[in-house]
Amino acid sequence: MKIEPIVEGNFYHIYNRGINSEDIFQVADDYIDFLDKYAIYLDKIVETLAYCLLKNHFHLLVYTNEDVIVEREDGKGPIRLNASKQFSHFFNAYAQSFNYRHERTGSLFESPFRRKLIVNDNYLTSAILYINTNAQHHGFVRNFKDWPYSSYHDILTNESSFVSRQWILKWFGGRNQFIQFHDMHKTVCIGETWIIEE
Repeated sequence: MKIEPIVEGNFYHIYNRGINSEDIFQVADDYIDFLDKYAIYLDKIVETLAYCLLKNHFHLLVYTNEDVIVEREDGKGPIRLNASKQFSHFFNAYAQSFNYRHERTGSLFESPFRRKLIVNDNYLTSAILYINTNAQHHGFVRNFKDWPYSSYHDILTNESSFVSRQWILKWFGGRNQFIQFHDMHKTVCIGETWIIEE
C-alpha cells in the first residue's frame, strides 16, 4: 500500500484501526479523550472537515494548514509545526492514555497511519458524506444521525467544536442543503479503497 506524504495545503482522508483489529474505543471516556487530545495536538495544524469514531477504527477529513508557527513551550522561540509529526504525537498521546485507562501495554494503532490525498471536489464531497454516515455503513446504527461520535452533529449545532462548521455549510450551500444531501445519499458506496476493516 502506498503511503501518501502529508503536504501542507492539501485535503486528506486520514484513517486507521486498532492493531490486530482490536478496539481503540471501549467506553465513552475513550471517545471523549480522543477528541480532546485531537483538539490539543491538531487544532492549529489542520482544518477538520469531518470525523467518525467507531469501536476499532476512525476516519478524519482534514485540510493541512500552511506555515503553522507557534512559540515553544520552553520559551526558546518559535517552532514550525509539521503535520505528520503532530499526528504521530497525537496518536501516541491517546495510546498512552488508553493503555493506562485499560491497564494494557504495547501498540494500539496499526502503523503507519493511513492517508489518502483528496484529488478533486467530487472526491471531497464523497469523503465528507462517507465519514459522516460511516456508523450506518458498518451497522452500528440504523440511521447515521443516531451515532454520537461523528462530525455530523458538530456541524449542525452551535456548540464549540474544532470542526470547520462554516466551511462545510458553505461547501454544501447551507444548513438545509447539507442535511438534504446526507439524507438523499446516505447509502453511498465509494469502493474498496475506503474499506479498512478487512
